[in-house]
Amino acid sequence: MREAGICFLEAAELARLIRAREVSAEEVTAACLEQTERTNPRVNAIVTLVPERAMRDASAADERLAEALAHGEDVGPLHGLPVAHKDLAPTRGIRTTFGSLVYEGFVPDEDSLVVERLRRAGAITVGKANTPEFGAGSQTYNEVFGETLNPYDTTKTCGGSSGGAAAALACGMVPIADGSDMGGSLRNPASFCNVVGFRPSLGRVPSWPSQAAWSQLSTEGPMARTVRDAALMLGAISGPDPRSPLAIPEAGEDFLRSLERDFSGVRVAWSRDLGGLPVDPRVTAVLDGQRHAFEDLGCLVEDDEPDFTGADEVFKTLRAWNFELSYGELLEEHSSRMKETVVWNIEQGARLSGPEMGRAERGRTKLYHRVRTFMEDHEFLVAPVSQVLPFDVKQRYVTEINGVETETYIDWMKSCYYVTVTGLPAISVPCGFTPEGLPVGVQIVGRYREDLGVLQLAHAIELATGFGKHRPPIAP
Repeated sequence: MREAGICFLEAAELARLIRAREVSAEEVTAACLEQTERTNPRVNAIVTLVPERAMRDASAADERLAEALAHGEDVGPLHGLPVAHKDLAPTRGIRTTFGSLVYEGFVPDEDSLVVERLRRAGAITVGKANTPEFGAGSQTYNEVFGETLNPYDTTKTCGGSSGGAAAALACGMVPIADGSDMGGSLRNPASFCNVVGFRPSLGRVPSWPSQAAWSQLSTEGPMARTVRDAALMLGAISGPDPRSPLAIPEAGEDFLRSLERDFSGVRVAWSRDLGGLPVDPRVTAVLDGQRHAFEDLGCLVEDDEPDFTGADEVFKTLRAWNFELSYGELLEEHSSRMKETVVWNIEQGARLSGPEMGRAERGRTKLYHRVRTFMEDHEFLVAPVSQVLPFDVKQRYVTEINGVETETYIDWMKSCYYVTVTGLPAISVPCGFTPEGLPVGVQIVGRYREDLGVLQLAHAIELATGFGKHRPPIAP
């Protein structure tokens, strides 16, 4: 089996082959490291690579498997699978910079919870995936490692903030990767790089360490090349933990089962712009071209969307509060080493008043109940992931869409962060390409805590369209 062939197998299939001892964890890890050596210089996706450690861990994984089989025991669901961790997730003994000069040489002495769970499930850490400073913005660049490029057009951005993970997956460097999502950071780069990014329900994947353990805006989640692989990873990282007070008590076994489902008669709301957002017509054209795929599955597709009034103010207020809470203590000493937009967001949070926070919470509550009522009649909402196509990597953020100027560096991601404030699970799954070959994902949103349903519909669409099988030109 050629190295590139191994690298583009599904994670679920690789896990099966390793368990059956048809291929070893060492072989899989070596193949992924060779693919990284070939393609990473073109895109700068994995910024801290630990090949020697990865190969030692892979060898140990093969030994553990042999011992487990000899005693009739099982191993974890991700046993022997290489994984990249977002450079926001602390990794014991491996440099973690958060994309910031403030932490340029920081080496944690403990793993984050998601890294801990991935390792416990048998995954092999190969390195850290690039991210913008403190995950701020949906364009992956920073002053420590530079820009991550889009594998489908290296003059364009890969999106963000889990951009390094998305680019690494698209190039076959790893079969799975972790990421996080506040305003679209799992979904946007997945759309831009033709992979899968799933924002699970809040608490589905517990988060630790965190300065804001009770915050209900950001969540960690899985990225992969297929929905089945994202579900496999979600099964391994879900479940309660006392370090995360908002963790959902259910374990993740349901996500390890079949995703097959009959969608006959299922009502789907189809929204081209979530109630009037500017959307690049090339994005709309790609999505409209695949509406039939939902209808062919038997879905009853209707033009409709919830009332998102107030979503913009709610998100921006809670986001600013979160930035001040998380990074405010760094500002006085390190402001000169932090990017302008991060400083702006922290200062914005410091100026918030109690009444402003109260208005945001009231607004979010009203929005949640409007959307909840809407979703009683529609099991799914389908909409654009991003309002734009991958843009010039030298452009730090989008300043206008269809002639409409954006007010801040995050306004072009409203199609994602409107969904964020609802707290509903949402996924980006490949939906097609523009005539110039740029990927476009479709966003599928499910009902409250119905993560499995979202994965099932995304899996069905993925199989029906086949766009996720396309590889970028730079990946042999």
